[in-house]
Amino acid sequence: MKDIPEIEELIKLISKLPGLGPKSARRIVLKLINNKQELHKPMVNSMATVFKNVSRCGKCGTLKSNLSKCSNCESIQKKYSRICVVETIADQWSIQNSGVFQGYFHILGGTISLPNNINKKELLIDSLEQRVREDNIEEVILATSATVEGQTTAFYIQNALKDINVKVSKLAQGLPVGGEIENLDDGTLIYAFKNRHGINKN
Repeated sequence: MKDIPEIEELIKLISKLPGLGPKSARRIVLKLINNKQELHKPMVNSMATVFKNVSRCGKCGTLKSNLSKCSNCESIQKKYSRICVVETIADQWSIQNSGVFQGYFHILGGTISLPNNINKKELLIDSLEQRVREDNIEEVILATSATVEGQTTAFYIQNALKDINVKVSKLAQGLPVGGEIENLDDGTLIYAFKNRHGINKN
């Protein structure tokens, strides 16, 4: 396939996906080529539909359909008093799948990192403050990763909420140092949530 640049370019792109290397990418490309009707065309159509109709909610940061309200932050059926703050949508999905948390999520979309120049507005921290004030939130759970960037971001959020009458807690140290939320097993997540501790905002 080295003499077919179009295929090599596709392999290169697919190998950039998480958990995939060049060998896995080659197998995927061959599977798609050999199953155009069954896989390729439906996949292309599905991706086009997702990119057209799904976007990031400007209020809570999760994914939402452009055709309906955000089910995370505008739920009419359920009213929660807690918000769990995570870095990525993958973190949100991991916690939801574990079943350990019932409440709203707030997805930052990254961490505070000087080299990447991610600022407060991009991380929706202003929006988090607004949600806490307007939605009668009693507890904000900081579920950022146990990395330097994750802990720096948690400290920044803690400081941003210091003048608001809300409990701010942090996951227990079931989290390994340097660990990322999406990579943790359900048992570790459950331990970290159940044994979370409050943070002194002063």
